[in-house]
Amino acid sequence: MIFNAQTTTGEKYTPAMTIQNQQEADNYFEELVLHNMSFGNSREKAESVERENLGYWAGYYDPETRKRVESLFKCEHPIFGSIEKHGTPSPATAFYAGMGYARGEGQAF
Repeated sequence: MIFNAQTTTGEKYTPAMTIQNQQEADNYFEELVLHNMSFGNSREKAESVERENLGYWAGYYDPETRKRVESLFKCEHPIFGSIEKHGTPSPATAFYAGMGYARGEGQAF
């Protein structure tokens, strides 16, 4: 396992943003899942959590990176959904979607 209990969120997800091919993405995702399972989660829960976290983290990057990450890791942003389906949200959309998510309203799309 390449991660430990002290691994930060940035240390865990930033490298995934540079992955360019499916084999590397699959290998990295397996490491993410194993790390998550080391905290007591089932494989199913760990995979779900890691896909959501990857989708969220990719939202801080440019649209090209976000699209590639969503494709390679089979994930989407937990608030904005898939960039492929919904495009890049405007700043106003992002603001109001975040407020709605904080109120428990779920995805913006």
